[in-house]
Amino acid sequence: MQRWLKFAKYLREFGWEPVIYTPSNPEFPVIDDTLYKDIPAGIEVIRTPIWEPYAFYRKITGKKSTVKINSGFLNHKRSPGLFEKFSVWVRGNLFIPDARKYWIRPSVRFLNKYLREHHIDAIVSTGPPHSMHLIAKALKEHLNIPWLADFRDPWTDIDYYKDLKISAYADKKHKSLELETIKGCNAMVVVSSDMKVNYERMGGTNVNLITNGFDTEDMDLKDVVRDTKFSISHIGTLPPSLNLKGLWQALADLSETLPDFRNNLEIKLIGKVDNSITDDITTFNLANQFTGIEYVTHDKAALLMKQSAILLLAINKDSPNAKGILTGKFFEYLASGRPIFAIGPPDGDLSAILEASEAGYISEYNDLEGIKKTVLMLYEKYLSNDLNHCPKGIEKYSRRNLTSELAGVLNKMIEA
Repeated sequence: MQRWLKFAKYLREFGWEPVIYTPSNPEFPVIDDTLYKDIPAGIEVIRTPIWEPYAFYRKITGKKSTVKINSGFLNHKRSPGLFEKFSVWVRGNLFIPDARKYWIRPSVRFLNKYLREHHIDAIVSTGPPHSMHLIAKALKEHLNIPWLADFRDPWTDIDYYKDLKISAYADKKHKSLELETIKGCNAMVVVSSDMKVNYERMGGTNVNLITNGFDTEDMDLKDVVRDTKFSISHIGTLPPSLNLKGLWQALADLSETLPDFRNNLEIKLIGKVDNSITDDITTFNLANQFTGIEYVTHDKAALLMKQSAILLLAINKDSPNAKGILTGKFFEYLASGRPIFAIGPPDGDLSAILEASEAGYISEYNDLEGIKKTVLMLYEKYLSNDLNHCPKGIEKYSRRNLTSELAGVLNKMIEA
């Protein structure tokens, strides 16, 4: 959401007026009112009611209507029931490409009428959910308006795809729709060089790299008071696929062998965290060092980043696109001025940017000695008050500069 909120915030500076289409009654896991300040004055937002299956899911599982649906297979129940497991199968095999498939037909009908009555130079779809691409695909076919498809994450290479218990038929259908999208759009935008290579290999012919980024206005905070503890902070959802057992083991070992390390250590996880992770933290005798904060607004998250000693970033080692994962949070980490400690592939896009910017360090998922060595080095810097960081060359990742790149892609697309 923040990617296109920020694009919309700055597009007018580069000659484009965004018109936003969104449902009037969408299902969402959280809402952050502090982001309203980024919506440009007078921007046109068009809405229509949409049906989604989540109300039905809550009804038959006995959940209250106010209960939000978690993303990323995050679980607060230690033993998911048979129905929860069955619902995952339904999600992967019947809701193709995703549970927002029921937006497609009513959105196409609604937008066909709107676009015939209003002049629009280009259509942009952003996914996931990839149903948004299918709305745009139909509109392009009906009206021949140039279409840009933005992939914030890959489709069939996304890390949770394998968890959907997808049948051979459903897999074929997902891949067919993905291929139709990348060959049917006039231009694509992806967020990492690894994604660009993969989609070009699949047949994409106008694939452009525009990473996620940071808004300098969000990160310009004054009088930040640093944590007194050696705080290792992760901001964002932690599903079971991001359970960093190697890190928990390393922190437990150092707590046993280094004087005062346990007393100085704070593991700060900000966002929704799967039970398997908190259970393992307890198993490694780190419960007293753990602080959990389930959800904070975006402005509070920026403050917590700048207060922390170390910022922790995790990449799912089992994801087929692990080398190409570059989250929006990573770029805000860059702008925070705090050292980043990443657990992920040492030869991916994340590692390359960390090295080029000198913003932090990366260790492989199960490299216990490497993790321990890096934590110890950072801890020694903490003890000597030497953890301040000034990353190099990160201005190109500002949201304003990235929006300039987007405007260039749109200009070339409509001139082609």
